[in-house]
Amino acid sequence: MNVTGLRGGSVPALAGVLLLSALIVQATGHSPDSALEAVFRGALADGPALTSTLLATAPLLLVAVGSCLAARAGVFTIGQEGQVLIGCFTGAWFALRLAIDGPLLLVVTLLGAAAGGALWAGLSALMHRWRGVNIVVSTLLMVFVAQQVVAFSVGQAWFLQQSKGDKAVVAPQSNQLPLPARLPSFGEYPSLVVNLGLVLALALTVVSAVVLARTRWGFRLTLTGLSPAAARHSGVRVTRVTSLALVVSGAFSGLAGALMLASPIGTYRLQPGMSAGVGWDGLLVALVARGNPWTCVPVALGFGALRAGGSFLSATGVPFFLVDVIKALVVLALVVRQP
Repeated sequence: MNVTGLRGGSVPALAGVLLLSALIVQATGHSPDSALEAVFRGALADGPALTSTLLATAPLLLVAVGSCLAARAGVFTIGQEGQVLIGCFTGAWFALRLAIDGPLLLVVTLLGAAAGGALWAGLSALMHRWRGVNIVVSTLLMVFVAQQVVAFSVGQAWFLQQSKGDKAVVAPQSNQLPLPARLPSFGEYPSLVVNLGLVLALALTVVSAVVLARTRWGFRLTLTGLSPAAARHSGVRVTRVTSLALVVSGAFSGLAGALMLASPIGTYRLQPGMSAGVGWDGLLVALVARGNPWTCVPVALGFGALRAGGSFLSATGVPFFLVDVIKALVVLALVVRQP
């Protein structure tokens, strides 16, 4: 297991980030000790806090591993946030519209979300292949389109808007997913609950790492990323490989959207903005992990702890946006020093 991205001078860099973060919190008129204690209480202090951290980690890990696969092929995409949203959208549609009973509905919901994310990323691949549209630009713009698609779908009674009851106020959200479409949780160790979404994310991380290291497709992916000319000379269809890598990355992000929808992270409803920056944070995790799926695990766990603990900051009066500032500092500290 290679965790190269977290070795070397990472510890001094993180210590510097911690000191700088404390100074920023102090500058806003709040106590760094209280802020740190709030983050700890929200992320690591007990079973429920750890449960929240693990729930936040699962979708981050999926997005990050998918981004690693694309990066390994030399494809840099920044559309993960939109692909997560589309995964939420298609997953909700399958869960609410199909008359399927039992565990099969959950399987269909997950696969539908993955297909939605893959299709959304595939549109960028097609635009690049047919019209030469820059992938970075197209994937970014597709984020804004995805936001409008979701907002429209939950604003139309005939589409996915919440059903209207007697004298009920119709909200811009979908109905709750039926019970068979929700990811089950298990375990009391004590009060630590593990959701099936985390198991799924870890399993796909292992599969991705093995595929990259041990399979012909993984070799072609790496060769294409290192030298497209050499790959082409070796008979690799570079365009096909890069397009497929982008589509697979989108499928991972779409699946992350299903976890946002079908796990206790949210309310089991499709809502505008429910991706909550998971796509952006997952991209940062992949950046810090330097494209290594194994390294994504601890990094995603750290980001998950920040997301879970950040919600407790309001108890101390510290603005929540400072969590984003701290995350940005962590990424800069770990990325700038890399060769």
